[in-house]
Amino acid sequence: MSGIKVSNLRGETGSPTLPDGAVVTGVTSCVSFSGNLTGNVIGNVTGNISGTTGSFSGNVSIGNTLTYNDVTNIDSVGVVTARSGIKIGAGQSVGAVSGVTTYYGDGSQLTGIEFGVHNFVASGTLSNGQTVIIQSDGTVTGITTVAPGAGTSTIIEYALGYIGAVYDSANEKVVIAYRGSSNHGKCAVGTVDATNNTISFGTPVTFESAEILYLNASYDVNAGKVVIAYMDRDNNDIGTAIVGTVSGNSISFGSPSTFDSGVDAADIKMVYDTSSQKNVIVYTDFANQKGKAVVATVSGTSVSFGTPAVFNNGKTNMVDITCDQNAGKVVVVYRDFGDSNKGKAIVGNVSGTNISFGSEEIINNNNGYYYAVGYDSDSQKVIVAFSDIGNNNRGTAMVGTVSGTSISFGSEVVYDSTATDFNNVVYDASAQKILIYYRGSNYYPKCVIGTVSGTSISFGNIITVHPAYSSGFYAGGAVYDSSAEKPVFFYVDHPDLFARVFKTTPGTTLTSKNYIGIAAEAIADGATGKVTIFGGTNSGQTGLTTSQTYYVQNDGSLGTSAGNPSVVAGTSISSTKIIVKG
Repeated sequence: MSGIKVSNLRGETGSPTLPDGAVVTGVTSCVSFSGNLTGNVIGNVTGNISGTTGSFSGNVSIGNTLTYNDVTNIDSVGVVTARSGIKIGAGQSVGAVSGVTTYYGDGSQLTGIEFGVHNFVASGTLSNGQTVIIQSDGTVTGITTVAPGAGTSTIIEYALGYIGAVYDSANEKVVIAYRGSSNHGKCAVGTVDATNNTISFGTPVTFESAEILYLNASYDVNAGKVVIAYMDRDNNDIGTAIVGTVSGNSISFGSPSTFDSGVDAADIKMVYDTSSQKNVIVYTDFANQKGKAVVATVSGTSVSFGTPAVFNNGKTNMVDITCDQNAGKVVVVYRDFGDSNKGKAIVGNVSGTNISFGSEEIINNNNGYYYAVGYDSDSQKVIVAFSDIGNNNRGTAMVGTVSGTSISFGSEVVYDSTATDFNNVVYDASAQKILIYYRGSNYYPKCVIGTVSGTSISFGNIITVHPAYSSGFYAGGAVYDSSAEKPVFFYVDHPDLFARVFKTTPGTTLTSKNYIGIAAEAIADGATGKVTIFGGTNSGQTGLTTSQTYYVQNDGSLGTSAGNPSVVAGTSISSTKIIVKG
């Protein structure tokens, strides 16, 4: 086979024809190419290829960008970029907005798209359609009610009883005074956490290094100071008082002062008289067998006293005192050994630095003991609690009404049919309930919640505050924290002093902020599942009334009236569907 070499190849009258084809082993260059191209093109094609139509029966592989105006089907293994949107059917398209997909049309044929639904881990088993709250750890759980009762106990330190508790409203602190180790006077400052019903204390401070007995305390609102009164055993059992100043979680004290020399001051109790802005100390003068009271005035870190006044000439004990804020008087209750152990009450009026009393009123003739008294500021009544010896030591209460310097009582009401002692009365202003805190059967600290109506009082169930472990239990004191809106109970379960925050009203785990939505499916404990959140539609309901606003109730159910707290669950759009709101 021979070859031919030419510089140009031309036909006689036009382009040459090659009827048997041409085989080119080198590079072929041409200005233009017309006609059909069949067979395989192997290698690189430079320049533009344009044509009216093209048909490929096999696969086309493009390593860079393919730009086209219209296409019937797309099967891409990478990213498809549509510059002007994607048209889906007549008059419907997905808009080309960066980062956002907008669908134009009624959406009736769309499936598999979720809105207003989020996945959460469940804490506890959740049923489809159940309202849920979000917890601090990010899990969701059902809503439950919380019954009245005490929070977890807090140990303060070793103590030997004789407890006086007050609330420092200026510093929003609970202050507890008590007889501590070596019988010394001790004091600790506590902070209540209302969110979980707990209380924590700073380091206890010694206010009296001598042996003490019969201490109690009051808070002077006008001076912003704590006043503690006690019997000084190392100073001939003389009645003594000292002023404390709270700072943070601690307290400091001034110098002690004597309020009655030459007497054995026992059964000491105190109250702040809001009318005179003075502190009133009541006590038993054991040396002279009398019940006495003295007015204490705070100035800086010192305290001075008026002349002690006698309110009972018999041998008096089981003394307690409260302030009737409406009447502007103090009320003293006590047991009169000199008159057949009768329970009595008397009204005191403070004037300047002295106090005077009206006539005694008999509470009961049955030889009661462990008298305690408190004041209900909403009903403007005085409530007395005592253990009725003449009625098998049953816990008994009465409502008293002050008029001038006199007091009258309604009928006796038994709050515990078993034996009681160490009674304390405290008023929960937020709940508008009277609490009687005491030692009940089996030496357990217990509480009953009372509601005053007229001159009587009714009680709910008895609540065990703490299962005591020994007969050395002593229910030592109760105080109301008006900032946290919670009462705090104290007790000694030998050898330690404990404190517990009490919840008076039934509550709920629901708050005004923790409602997150409604379970969109059944979710097992610890599993991840769907929850309908704000803006989503939950379909797990039954029995709804269409076009109604529904509220989350305290037990997690749905209702058409607001609960406490008021939390909107959503708006119903059918008997089974609700649009979740928050």
